Amino acid sequence: MCKKIKKTYQPNNQTSSQSHFDEAKKVLVGGVNSPVRAFKSVDSSPIFMSHGQGAHIFSEDGRQYIDYVLAYGPHLLGHVHPSITKAIQQASSKGTALGAPTTAETTLAKWIQKFYPGIEKIRFVNSGTEATMSAIRLARGVTKRDKIIKFDGCYHGHVDSLLVKTGSGGLTLGQPDSGGIPETIANNTISIPYNDIEAFKEVMSLHGETIAGVIIEPVAGNMGTITPKEGFLEALADTCQKNKSLLIFDEVMIGFRSGIQSIQAKKNIKADITCLGKVMGGGLPCGAFGGSEKIMSHLAPDGEIYQAGTLSGNPICTAAGIAMLYKLTDENIYKKLEKTMNTLVDGIKEIIKKYNAPIQIQHYGTMFTIFFSDKTVQNLNDAKNCDLEAFKKFHKHMINKGIYMAPSQYESAFISTEHNDLTNQETIDAIEEFLQNGFKK
Repeated sequence: MCKKIKKTYQPNNQTSSQSHFDEAKKVLVGGVNSPVRAFKSVDSSPIFMSHGQGAHIFSEDGRQYIDYVLAYGPHLLGHVHPSITKAIQQASSKGTALGAPTTAETTLAKWIQKFYPGIEKIRFVNSGTEATMSAIRLARGVTKRDKIIKFDGCYHGHVDSLLVKTGSGGLTLGQPDSGGIPETIANNTISIPYNDIEAFKEVMSLHGETIAGVIIEPVAGNMGTITPKEGFLEALADTCQKNKSLLIFDEVMIGFRSGIQSIQAKKNIKADITCLGKVMGGGLPCGAFGGSEKIMSHLAPDGEIYQAGTLSGNPICTAAGIAMLYKLTDENIYKKLEKTMNTLVDGIKEIIKKYNAPIQIQHYGTMFTIFFSDKTVQNLNDAKNCDLEAFKKFHKHMINKGIYMAPSQYESAFISTEHNDLTNQETIDAIEEFLQNGFKK
């Protein structure tokens, strides 16, 4: 039986968080270190958090929330998982960074290969952004071509050549492109609609000889959770192979969240380069990219393409990653996650149907998004046409009910092994109360 955690929060009062925010704005740009945290898209101020535990996060104000942000994805085992905490403590007692190879790096690489057997060689970096940036450089170096294809709404980190029609933070701030990027760089990136096979094939027919690589979130998470249409990813893989362009799967978000099998295994697709992050670092700054030995051998010190990082593969991150992936090899973990996810999604769907609300809940693996739309969201245009004003009201309501969700319609929500029937029911009840209060499109 699930044990309900006693709520300890005070009445909804963000005076303390507002005070912290005012102080932060004096020294931090926008008062935050990642734009979405500023809560601008929901016309509010951020809640300053003090700590997390299991499926919950706790504010400086003394409030407890069911956490569906989970640090934007990494905490698949919940906050402060004892195995990960112990691994971090033991590793940090031996040194935070050694500037030399360690056996832990080799061990973590082998654990990743258990989930991604097609990855023959791996290079560790410090973030998902570094992984995608390095993958693009590798693709260009291997193919001797310049242009990259990406998909509208897919966000691959704040890499210059990839900040074109981005999702996530760029959309949230109403700035799908970024200043400070020369046209010469942007001109080497072609962005086309997600899930549009014909548009992709047309671009490849026109520019194929110049396309170094095609990068995609195989399950989009940065314009909300949007799944690929049947045959879409397969068409990308087949066309890239024929054109000798490299297919890059950005699995920084969906990696290890799709189930015991990666989406590549489920679709029987082998990406030329796979980018990973978030979950694989156990909540610490960590990333990786990998592929066949033939492709990866182009990287220094074996090859001519330079990539380096002082803190890459540091002993604390690798220890946390090993502890995380060791736990995830237990198939029962994913069976539990699937049950929790299905129960939550089915419950929300019943409420939506009961009130005939123009809302969609879309999910894949352990990710989901509640879209305020009367139709399935399949691409960026669909996501941008959602009722953003309704989402603002919804977000405020959920916060008031002690449920913490990302302050953007364009972010995915996540569950962990610590979410359960009780957190599900509390969430479903809160959504029903929102609809009972007369939500209309």
